[in-house]
Amino acid sequence: MQELQGANIGCLVMAAGNASRFGNNKLAAELDGKPLIRHALEAVPRHLFSQVVVVTQYPEVEDMAREFGFTPLHNDHPDYGISHTIELGTKALQQCNAILYMVSDQPLLDDASVERIVECWRNHPCNIVGAAHNGKRGNPCIFPREFYDELLALEEDHGGNTVIRKYPERLLTVEVAQEELTDVDTPKALEDLKKQLSE
Repeated sequence: MQELQGANIGCLVMAAGNASRFGNNKLAAELDGKPLIRHALEAVPRHLFSQVVVVTQYPEVEDMAREFGFTPLHNDHPDYGISHTIELGTKALQQCNAILYMVSDQPLLDDASVERIVECWRNHPCNIVGAAHNGKRGNPCIFPREFYDELLALEEDHGGNTVIRKYPERLLTVEVAQEELTDVDTPKALEDLKKQLSE
């Protein structure tokens, strides 16, 4: 039964935000000659998932999702907050036994780390499993099906953290390098990351 559960995992790439702190579409900002969204999509180990859905407001991101063989899903209301992206993606993947929720602004996330997170969930399919470094949890996170209703009930800019905080005893973490959890929320954060990589 555990093997069957592990075989049907969906992946939701959340790429719809307005990026108000960045000032424009940060997913188009480049690091190492590639836009942030391409870094995110390259971190998805496609063979592990029955379906990969990319929720976005940007036509160019939809095109790139198709290039990777992923399913684009248009979000007409990014102003509703991340909860709406979670709702759209969760409904699209609700046939899956678990969903891996990925953000799009961690350009140093490695697909091997994502694979280890999935493997941990396969071994513990009743748990929530997330990336962490030295006890500090980050993204991505896998939620099994029993949490879908609570994820669908989230509102505004409340994300999966809201659910995790209610069930700390159900959380398992997979250690990853600190830089893999670095997110790019502002132009300064991007410049700092570029500087760090050049040193």
